[in-house]
Amino acid sequence: MTEIHLKNVRKSYGELEVIHGIDLQVHSGEFCVFVGPSGCGKSTLLRIIAGLEDITSGDIEIDGTVVNHTSAADRGLAMVFQSYALYPHMTVYKNMAFGLENSKMPKAEIDERVRKAAELLQISDYLDRRPKALSGGQRQRVAIGRAIVRDPKAFLFDEPLSNLDAELRVAMRKELSALHANIGGTMIYVTHDQVEAMTLADKIVVLQKGVVEQVGPPLELYNRPRNAFVAGFIGSPRMNMFEGRAVRGDDGLAFNIEGAHLAVPDVPGLTDGDRVTIGIRPEHISVHPDNSGELSADVGVTEQLGGETYLYCDAPGLPQITVHQQGQLPFERGQSLSLSFDRSRMHVFDAAGKALANGLTG
Repeated sequence: MTEIHLKNVRKSYGELEVIHGIDLQVHSGEFCVFVGPSGCGKSTLLRIIAGLEDITSGDIEIDGTVVNHTSAADRGLAMVFQSYALYPHMTVYKNMAFGLENSKMPKAEIDERVRKAAELLQISDYLDRRPKALSGGQRQRVAIGRAIVRDPKAFLFDEPLSNLDAELRVAMRKELSALHANIGGTMIYVTHDQVEAMTLADKIVVLQKGVVEQVGPPLELYNRPRNAFVAGFIGSPRMNMFEGRAVRGDDGLAFNIEGAHLAVPDVPGLTDGDRVTIGIRPEHISVHPDNSGELSADVGVTEQLGGETYLYCDAPGLPQITVHQQGQLPFERGQSLSLSFDRSRMHVFDAAGKALANGLTG
């Protein structure tokens, strides 16, 4: 079991700084996922941990030992790449055994490790095949098996599922989760797909422009985002965001959003006229065909998924509103609806995007 600690890590290419003083601790046995948009620095950070990129300043510790100047080969970490990186002329067995053979490990131990990993990953029947005779998912299992046989201190995954089709990605997510449960190793996983992050992680690290925006368990980030960026990035479909102003009157606090006057419980620190952004997730918006809601909107697109329905609605002056409802709802394009927001699930962000409230009561 291995702990990895980053202390004020910075990375620059010339005058361009891409990692801005990151402090992060990955605990022993954790499945930690780095997530963020393209160019946010997540793969660079993973390569820094692996030793494939030098840092400009700061410290990287593995089990309490600073490894800033330790080569990638000597850090004891195993990396699984997006491209599989298998040797096409070698069998699956040879691909998995190759690194161990180079380390002069006894053949009997190599054979035991390879066959044990193959059984764990359900590729025992493919050991004599070459990569070209395998599907994408099977190749990825071989790449993971090659990492497992090394018995590394930690596993590093760089978008390993991005080359797979949607159905196979779902299946491989389940297999990776089961693998972590079986071997219990420390794992760091990079993805731009927040669904992968939510389903795999013990802890998510949300990155933007080389800065850590928030760290925490998946549901903590979902329910209590620290800022508007995290709120909009975590969750699928993304959170609805409406710009408005705080209105304080004799009856208390309200938000004015394009003419809709939404009375809410008090939010400390807000004064009359302050600009705010209101966030509400699609599943926390109710539909009222009898016009008893507080906001009128027209259905633009309906997505029927069998057990659930997504409505993409248009209202004057507002961005498109996404509504998630359980069941099969027979709404048609152009149909007028009346919507209301669950106040207890409403998020409030100030003009700079900082969260002022995650969930209101009353």
